Amino acid sequence: MDQPLHSPEHNSEAPAIGQLARQACLWEATARKPGNVHPTASFSDTNYDDFVASAQAIEPTMQAAVSQGVGTTVWQAVSATRSVVSSNTNLGLILLLAPLATVPHNEPLRPGVERVLESLSGEDSKHIYDAIRLAQPGGIGEVDGFDIQESPPEDLIAAMQEASSWDLIAKQYCQGFVDLFDLLCPWLEQGLTNGWTLPECIVHCHIQCMATYPDSLITRKCGLPVAQESQRRAEAVLNCGNPTTGSYQQASSDLDQWLRADGHRRNPGTTADMTGAALFIGLRHGTIDKNLSASVSGDNR
Repeated sequence: MDQPLHSPEHNSEAPAIGQLARQACLWEATARKPGNVHPTASFSDTNYDDFVASAQAIEPTMQAAVSQGVGTTVWQAVSATRSVVSSNTNLGLILLLAPLATVPHNEPLRPGVERVLESLSGEDSKHIYDAIRLAQPGGIGEVDGFDIQESPPEDLIAAMQEASSWDLIAKQYCQGFVDLFDLLCPWLEQGLTNGWTLPECIVHCHIQCMATYPDSLITRKCGLPVAQESQRRAEAVLNCGNPTTGSYQQASSDLDQWLRADGHRRNPGTTADMTGAALFIGLRHGTIDKNLSASVSGDNR
């Protein structure tokens, strides 16, 4: 798809990729997405300030991604995050952002990320496995066959392929970020075309993703039947109309309460990661205005 003329990909001056990554992370964390941390909802071990600090922490290494590659970027971003917060706030989002940030600014993003993924080396795999060990994501290895204590595979994509049937981030690595480019980015852009606020677009995109795919983190922590139940409940929200209606907002609130009812184990974290990565792509393409407000005033309540 051709990029708009105001896209950073058509500018001679390199965009501040680190700033775009930070902004995407902040927008994603600020929107009141069902089941996630945001400015008025915390988990027992994580709050909104942790996500703000994490977004700021990864900015320098995302800015350097083109020169240092995916594996080093993932490792440095996770290390920087753990230096400011004590829990895993952003491993999935880092895994998605790193290949995107590694594409040079003068190269079209979609073919560029495919090239980056094809060029991943054994050294990249080692750094990524080290980063996963450091982040200690919930439920890792319990259902996906990954044993992060073993030696990292030489072929990271082959390892991702084993989990790609249910793990949405692994699928992006194996299929060139197809769902981000073909689904989530158009969902965000359509919402803006509809005249919705940015927070409304983010929440709606998040719920659309939940309704399309059982959340991978919920699957990992609670099992596939619970993830499929969250998917059905997200579909019910969409059936109520659009984010500007009272029925939609009530259904979204009901979904939020259900997701939080089990000590936050039903946190749709992978869906949030996908939404954040789609925001970055929109910023990188110029299809989402970086000056838009992410104020929660237009978000669901």
